[in-house]
Amino acid sequence: MESLIILTPLALGYLIPLRHAATLRMIDRALTAIVYLILALMGMGLAGQENLATEMTQVAQLCALLIGLTLVANLALLPWVDKRWPLALCDKRQHIRTRTMMLESLKLAGVVSGGFLLGLVVQLPADWISSGSNAILMALLLLIGIQMRASNMTLRQILLNPRGLAIAAVVLITSLLAGAVTALLMGLPLYQGLALASGVGWYSLSGILIGAKLGPTLGSVAFLVDLARELIAIVLIPILMRRTPATAIGYGGATAMDFTLPVIQKSGGPQTVPVAIVSGFLLSLAGPILIPFFLSFG
Repeated sequence: MESLIILTPLALGYLIPLRHAATLRMIDRALTAIVYLILALMGMGLAGQENLATEMTQVAQLCALLIGLTLVANLALLPWVDKRWPLALCDKRQHIRTRTMMLESLKLAGVVSGGFLLGLVVQLPADWISSGSNAILMALLLLIGIQMRASNMTLRQILLNPRGLAIAAVVLITSLLAGAVTALLMGLPLYQGLALASGVGWYSLSGILIGAKLGPTLGSVAFLVDLARELIAIVLIPILMRRTPATAIGYGGATAMDFTLPVIQKSGGPQTVPVAIVSGFLLSLAGPILIPFFLSFG
């Protein structure tokens, strides 16, 4: 039921056939502002936790373990896709300003930190933060649905791209495996580890959904793990693209269809774009379904 609630605004947005370029640019700017607001509220929610020092230690341990296990699991199995469906790359690849891309990602962590500092000074009721974040998330998903429709991706194009399907499947399966092992090692219920691993890069969604159900501590873990995926992907994509394109595309997770797509295109050429969009699109759809599904076991 929760998955249906989350997917409804996404589906409604996808039904809106918007093509006006100026309006789409406004939506893009609005999405940025909404993400910043959601992350600031997440930081404020974390600041309101009791036993904060203990909570921060748990956040650091969980993040380090889940990020490490996910990296190893993803990179171990994604090369299989290249063996099954090898991808020829364009030789005319462009130089990528990795530092600039990383700074853009780090801004997001800065917003959470700013919200955390503000939360130490201004104490808002936890239910206010939770309800406000959920309402903002619905608006975010509606606008993302509009963007997905504007990208001209059809169901036929997605289902007829076996390489993109395979990459998404491998990333999802290995990420969930890493989440299960993390739960086992950290003494968490299995469903929590699986929920933490289901965002595959969509930090604004995973952080809010998990934070609303399991509290700001685990919500912060979900956000930081998915943000770390984006940061690490920016560094790894140019390094891995020549040897194993599927790994370079796949590790970006859901971000392969948006934030890390320019890095993928510049380092691998235009042939990589349809694969990245399909993989990222499928993983973006998986998050709103799997996170509420796993959380329903709690």
